Amino acid sequence: MSAPGYENVVLVGFMGSGKSSVGRLIARTLKGSFVDTDRLVVDQTGREIPEIFAAEGESFFRREESRALRSLVGRSGLVVATGGGIVTVAENVPVLKKLGLVVWLKASEEVIWERVSRTRKRPLLQTENPRETMRALLVKRNRFYEGVAEMEIDTTLMTHAEVAERICGAMRKAEF
Repeated sequence: MSAPGYENVVLVGFMGSGKSSVGRLIARTLKGSFVDTDRLVVDQTGREIPEIFAAEGESFFRREESRALRSLVGRSGLVVATGGGIVTVAENVPVLKKLGLVVWLKASEEVIWERVSRTRKRPLLQTENPRETMRALLVKRNRFYEGVAEMEIDTTLMTHAEVAERICGAMRKAEF
């Protein structure tokens, strides 16, 4: 499954960028195992993410997310979809890079809004003005994604299958 020097594929990007959907396709294509750090947090805590945010707050969630990420070190054949804010915790950056090829999936603000506004399950967007909150988070986080990613793909005009194929092709050819 791996390209020279990379045992895993690690997807970073803002909520709604397609990390989970694309990750599942990559895992299927490359015959790897799909892992979602949000799911690991839910499994660790026994609570859904909105419940964690409501009861314990974002800082507790970030600690659990970091713990979930560290639990993946040393494993291979993984396609990891991370939470959108995982890159904002400095200690996570070297762990992400150690895990494998870090790919930043990004999309236009309009497309992200279209995708994330379909659900009320985004705890960070439960604000008076969710669109403005999303915009501010996006601006703040883009520099973190750029700083950790070794490859970036704009998913704005692409299907999940097209994004997955581009990443799989790069892994096969080690072009990133």
